[in-house]
Amino acid sequence: MKTHRAVDHGISDYDIFYFDRDTSWEAEDRIIKRVHDAVGPLGVSIEVRNQARVHLWYPEKHGLRYPPLMRSTDGIDRFLTRNTQLGVRRTPEGYDVYAPNGFDDVANMIVRPNPAPNFSAANYEKKAARWKALWPEITVLPVTAPRPR
Repeated sequence: MKTHRAVDHGISDYDIFYFDRDTSWEAEDRIIKRVHDAVGPLGVSIEVRNQARVHLWYPEKHGLRYPPLMRSTDGIDRFLTRNTQLGVRRTPEGYDVYAPNGFDDVANMIVRPNPAPNFSAANYEKKAARWKALWPEITVLPVTAPRPR
């Protein structure tokens, strides 16, 4: 624990996402209810989203175009910051970890913009400011900093 804070310090919710070609709200709602019933006793907030549906609601919510995704990892590739581009998937053999840019930014406590097509400087600044207030020791790189691809 690099910051000596509780492991859940600053966590407002946990994201669970999956990919199902059934993009109906009813299908996603069934999964949301199933997950909430299963984790309810934990007392944590869980946000469940079908990545196949993101393009249906994202433009209205964020005012930005969002092309359809073909798999869950496509969603990770479009996360706002590189340090959050991490996903863990349960498999019969254990777990798979998806980290397209590795773990250096996490290990070095760096928040860096992700040059995804749906990038929003305003959303990045808002998220980075919240994180900086929670973890003053992080380094937040400005939007104008070079963003490696």
